[in-house]
This record gives sequence, structure tokens and C-alpha cells, in this order.
Amino acid sequence: MMYVLDAMEDEQLTRPERIVLISPMIGVTAFARFAGLAGLPAIFPAFAKASWLSVLPEFNPFKYNSFPINGARQSHLLTAALQQKIAARASDNRLAELPPIITFQSVMDFTVSTRAIVTALYAHLPANGSELVLFDVNRNTKFGPLLSSASDTMLTRILPDPPRRFRTTIITNASPDSPDVVERVVEAGAATESVRDLELSYPIDVYSLSHVAIPFPTTDSLYGLHPDPADDFGINLGALAARGERGALIVSMDSLLRMSSNPFFPYLIGRIEEKLMSD
Repeated sequence: MMYVLDAMEDEQLTRPERIVLISPMIGVTAFARFAGLAGLPAIFPAFAKASWLSVLPEFNPFKYNSFPINGARQSHLLTAALQQKIAARASDNRLAELPPIITFQSVMDFTVSTRAIVTALYAHLPANGSELVLFDVNRNTKFGPLLSSASDTMLTRILPDPPRRFRTTIITNASPDSPDVVERVVEAGAATESVRDLELSYPIDVYSLSHVAIPFPTTDSLYGLHPDPADDFGINLGALAARGERGALIVSMDSLLRMSSNPFFPYLIGRIEEKLMSD
């Protein structure tokens, strides 16, 4: 997104005709601004670990599991600069120069702020054909009181009331009693909703997607819920279902059980192709 805004001011940069965002980092938690303070004790050798938010075994062949304090600080600085630039271009009425944006985002996201995508980006966009696609939690799960109350009301809290200047698409259960999902669409400038059956369903043991899940199919050999054995990396992180005594593992179960693939990947690819081929 920062590149697109920079291209509006620099003629040497190629301007895109379409923008596709997947789990974009438009904003992060407000506590990230204090990350630098949390790492100050690391200047003393005895407190070197203070420079890390987490230090974990590196068992993922494609990304680091450990996360440094500086990463959180840089994320805050980047999103703050991005939001300032979006607001500045909005005040100059230059966001009308942006091409249509389509964003795919999980309602529940522990890494970036879903709310910021709405308030810091889409709230400033003109009526230019942009669309926000949100993947709702699985309302057919039987976790009941184990799920946070925030997850149940997140959609109503982050979306402004219609009409909106952008198309809003919610991928959610057809009903609380069904794992089948539908596409609920409110067109830009409209207040009524249309519903389309997607012939896809939420897995019974999955209560939501995640930040990392959206771009990976369930057949992905590393991250997939049902990995393809023909393309084996030696470990199937997305299919782990570990059982044992608490305290035995040196990593949290959250890091092992986090959803890392998208059961609605065919829909995602179909919508992206539709947007890219529409002109």
C-alpha cells in the first residue's frame, strides 16, 4: 500500500491498475509503540533476552518463529507512517487517483488490526469500486464459552452501518446450525444484503481463520490442514493435532494449533482472477 501511495508522487514508479491486499498491515496494536522501551534492558548483557518478544525453536523452514522487539517497533513506525500518508492524500482529495482495492482479511487476526483496515484505509476511500472481503468466525462450532465475547461481535464493531462507499463481502455460515458458508454482500451505496451459497464449508474443528491462513490452500504440504503427500517438506505444521501433558512442550499450543491454511482458498483465487480479468 505504501508503494501505491509513493507512486502517486513519483512518476518513475509504475502505477498499478488493481490492488489486491491479503491480511494487510495497515495498523497494529497500540502497545507496539512501546516495544522499544520494553527492549531497553537488553543493553546490559544479563538482560539480552529483553530484546526479543519470543525466543522459540526454529522448526519452520520458511520463516522465523522467534520475534525481536525491533520487529514490533518497526511495524508500529511503518503503519504510523502509512496511516499518516493515507490521511494526507485523503485531505488533498488525491485518493480518487487510487485504483480499485480488494482486501481479503480474517475477522480474527492476532498479528494486524482488522479494525485499522476499515478505519485507516477504507473509511478514506472514494467510491471507486473497492471491496472488503471478511472471513467471519465459524459460528457452527460448539466451543461455546471457550470463545471470547469479542469474536462474536467483532463484525458489528468494526464495520460502519451501510450505506458504505465500498462493497462489503462477508464469508460466514449460512446459519449457526450449518457448517456451510455463504457470501453476504452489501454493494457500495446500498443498504440491502444479497446472499450466495458458495458450496464450501467450515471444518468442524476450526473456529476461525488467522492472519497467516488466508493465502494457503488446505493441500499445502507445510501449512495445509490436509497436506499433499506428493510435496513433502518433512513436517506438516498445518495438520498437527498434538496431545499430551501440559508443560511438557517448550512452545505454546497456540503456535502449533494456529490455523495456517484457508478452506475457502478456491473462493479467494476465483475472486482475485475475477478482479484481474475484469478490465
